[in-house]
This record gives sequence, C-alpha cells and structure tokens, in this order.
Amino acid sequence: MVTINAMADAWREDLRLSILRLLHEAPGLTLNDSLLTKSVQILGISATRDQLRTEVGWLEQQGTIRCQVLSGLIVAELTERGSDAAKGLASIPGISRPSAR
Repeated sequence: MVTINAMADAWREDLRLSILRLLHEAPGLTLNDSLLTKSVQILGISATRDQLRTEVGWLEQQGTIRCQVLSGLIVAELTERGSDAAKGLASIPGISRPSAR
C-alpha cells in the first residue's frame, strides 16, 4: 500500500530531477523560476511557483544549482554536481534517478 507520505516524497524527488534535467537542456544551463514552473507543468508535474521555489532552495543546499535573484525572479544555474545527477552519473538522496530513455 502506498502512503500519502511516500507519494509526496516521490513527487518531490521527481520534481527535483525534472528541474535539473530542464536546466541541463537550457541554453547556458540557466532558467528562471517562472520558466521552470511552466516547464515542469508541461512535463505533467503539477507544481505551484511556491512549491518549485522550495525545491529550488533545497537543490541549492545540495550544491546541484546556484541561485540569484534578479528583478524578483529566482535564476537557477546548474552546477557540475547537478549535471551529473541529471544524467544519472551521481546518486543524490532526495532526487529521483533518471530512467533509461
């Protein structure tokens, strides 16, 4: 039986991986939180901007992204550690592992 907590953890882990993968594909490895929110929604992950910002903050604490605030937007830039996690070369607790394409 799947619990609500297990579902919430899986959602967060998938959202975090999606953020890293989107940044990995972005020009300059950088996107703002507005574009990230729209992009994860297109991928089928229902997340508000506030929820996305929470996970962006968590990813920054893990050293997978660097953030700065510009004109009220959070701009996230992928780090080498984040790139490795997005490609499945590094395993970080709390971030889903990418599946084979």
